[in-house]
Amino acid sequence: MSAFYFDIEKQRPRISRREAIRRALFTASGLMLANHISFRALAAAPTARAKAVIQIWMWGGPSHLDIFDPKPEAGYDYCGPLKSPIATNVSGIRIGELLPLLAKQADKYSIIRSMTHGNNGHETASYLVQTGRQPGGRIVFPCVGSVVSLAKGYEAGYKGLIPPYVVLTEPQGRFDEAGFLGARYKPFSTGGDPSKIPFAVEGVVAPGITAQHQKDRRELLHHLDTLAQALPVDPQVTANTQAENSAYDMILGDGAKVFDLSQEKPELRDRYGKSKFGQSCLVARRLVERGIPYVTINYGGWDTHKNNFQAMQRQLPELDKGFATLLQDLSERGLLDSTIIWWGGEFGRTPKVQWEAPWNGGRGHYGKVFSAALAGGGFKGGQVIGASDARGEEVKDRPVYPVDLIGSIYAQMGISPTTKLPNPEGAPTFVMPQAADGIKSAGLLKEIMSA
Repeated sequence: MSAFYFDIEKQRPRISRREAIRRALFTASGLMLANHISFRALAAAPTARAKAVIQIWMWGGPSHLDIFDPKPEAGYDYCGPLKSPIATNVSGIRIGELLPLLAKQADKYSIIRSMTHGNNGHETASYLVQTGRQPGGRIVFPCVGSVVSLAKGYEAGYKGLIPPYVVLTEPQGRFDEAGFLGARYKPFSTGGDPSKIPFAVEGVVAPGITAQHQKDRRELLHHLDTLAQALPVDPQVTANTQAENSAYDMILGDGAKVFDLSQEKPELRDRYGKSKFGQSCLVARRLVERGIPYVTINYGGWDTHKNNFQAMQRQLPELDKGFATLLQDLSERGLLDSTIIWWGGEFGRTPKVQWEAPWNGGRGHYGKVFSAALAGGGFKGGQVIGASDARGEEVKDRPVYPVDLIGSIYAQMGISPTTKLPNPEGAPTFVMPQAADGIKSAGLLKEIMSA
């Protein structure tokens, strides 16, 4: 345990994305040596039903009333102009009127209408939702993506060129995702915009530089590298050569192809929507298809303090196309059964609309009750868990706390809740909070978890 801890400490300083990819490439080549804790040895894991997670992170906090928990009966001061929810392909389930495509896919996902934590701060609520821990402690815990990166990535013998935890396209910036696990378990943030051609992935695809230019650079490097020519069998030179080969495979070979959306049919790209979000959903599918265990789509624009309904008119159709097509595409390819989709943000929005200036129809932060959605990876579709009250202001039935949702995802991924993590202060620390930690919980989401 201590060896793993000290290995983490050496990596604690923040590193660039390019450096993160370089380290991952060394790992893939078997050149980075580190001592790790063994997930398999420390705890008996439950049966894994899922191999990957695609997290659609609604940065800023989406309105539950406008999306998955409409309340037209509450009146105009609550629903505003979005007063006509639509029926889905599952009897009895209605969702927001601007989501007609998702309405046709409701049998593939389940809605949680009783998420709660009571925290209204972006940073603290994001930490709570993504780690299951209360903010303000002495140490920073890792988020779900970093834990999966450890358990199902490096500790599971992951050999891919692309790091096992990817964020499309920008880091969330609310807290250190890897926490005390250290820089190695931070996500690789692609940068760029997948709706552009080419998708300029940072450290992989350089804008304005063709593949031939990259090849010419490599040839020039070999011509100038007299040390490699003089010591062709030296172990360090051999290691450097292998690392270089891996790096160039990422830039010019199969590693880069995953980000090349020109390989997809134009009609499929159109179905996803040519927006940054829609094309990010398509990239996410390509990543899990190639074995990446955790992908986050960081989808901004939901902090609608002002002009909420104007924003919904723009963004909900974009969400509808990308999310619905992702569900359908994964299903058609036989990938939905092994891929969890987790949709949600740090909290909801105030149910009562703030019509007065300067908000002009805005919604504030609201952590008392909000919505999330889960699909695939052993989670049943076509169901609703919990309920909010008539105005969407309080949990009415079956509260679901962040730790309940996270624990359910870990269970579907085959990650035991009692697996130990290397607490930098030496205290026993587990993947999931224990009873003594005092974290509010109402239990796993067994209503939608396959037996």
